[in-house]
Amino acid sequence: MSQWTIRAEPVKIEWNPNLPVFAKGEFLSAVGDEYGWLGGFDESETIRCILPFTILRKAGVRMVRFRNQTIPWGGELDLPVEKAFLNSVIQYFRSSRADVIIPPTNNTVFRTYPDGAKPAPYGTYVIDLLQSEDVLWRNISKGSRRDIISAQEAGFVIHDGMESLDPAYDLIRDTFRRSQISFMSHGSFRRFALALGEHGKLFMAENDGVVHSYSLFAFSAPSAYWIYGGNIRDQHRGAMKLLQWEAIRYFRKAGVEKFDCFGARINPQKGSKQEGINLMKKHLGATLSQGYIWKYALGWRAHLYSAGVQLLRGGDIVDQECFKLKECVGAVA
Repeated sequence: MSQWTIRAEPVKIEWNPNLPVFAKGEFLSAVGDEYGWLGGFDESETIRCILPFTILRKAGVRMVRFRNQTIPWGGELDLPVEKAFLNSVIQYFRSSRADVIIPPTNNTVFRTYPDGAKPAPYGTYVIDLLQSEDVLWRNISKGSRRDIISAQEAGFVIHDGMESLDPAYDLIRDTFRRSQISFMSHGSFRRFALALGEHGKLFMAENDGVVHSYSLFAFSAPSAYWIYGGNIRDQHRGAMKLLQWEAIRYFRKAGVEKFDCFGARINPQKGSKQEGINLMKKHLGATLSQGYIWKYALGWRAHLYSAGVQLLRGGDIVDQECFKLKECVGAVA
């Protein structure tokens, strides 16, 4: 199918719990200066897919960021059709005077990317919650099961409650700092979490009045996402693992189809922190689903974005990972 047989244009946001949680209008409005859905229409004017987006404005640069990959609408979406849609998405944002499409959020793993994009391999670890609880337990590694049982025997209790957002933020921020990674502001964290409404959950692992671990989740029928987590310095080895196991059990009972561990780098360096994070997710029984992240220059101001991320972080995640693809070329240097 040629790139001209499907057209991207804005459509009304009509979210329901059978759609991914990050397509929710209240969430998009909380994390972007502008936001919306683009629909993909075929030659018969039938909508085939949607793509939620936000636009961030900083230093005069309008940066598009996708909060979810392409969502099929009313049936399966063939890969060539999705690529044609993404090519039309580029035309739409160029005509609307956006400057750059920056790498998407960690949960967003595309099956393909538009012509001229700068792509990188990416993935996420996913657990199928349609399996029985016994199967889910057996899929967890023996070592992780021992740690979970150890935490249970030590008296750990798993609670949930958004009223603990403030101490959760402090612990998650400190956990990021110990890894020399910056984290969002307190106000941004609260807006992010509260915008999820009833589709957000904050779990904590507590023992003898001390919380060892917090984790923030977002969910709707298709998937639950483990977004952020934090631990005290001397946490019990099984505290976070018990928290994740109880979250898996909770979302399965709630009828959620998948448990998504929110992003993973492909083939990280041996001994790196990224490899350790991937192994932890794998040991919970998750399997790797692979695809792409990408970015795209839409105008000359895209170079201001590139210069800024190079100065602050030595490049964004696409810059850091694109060397793993032979086709690592594109419009954003």
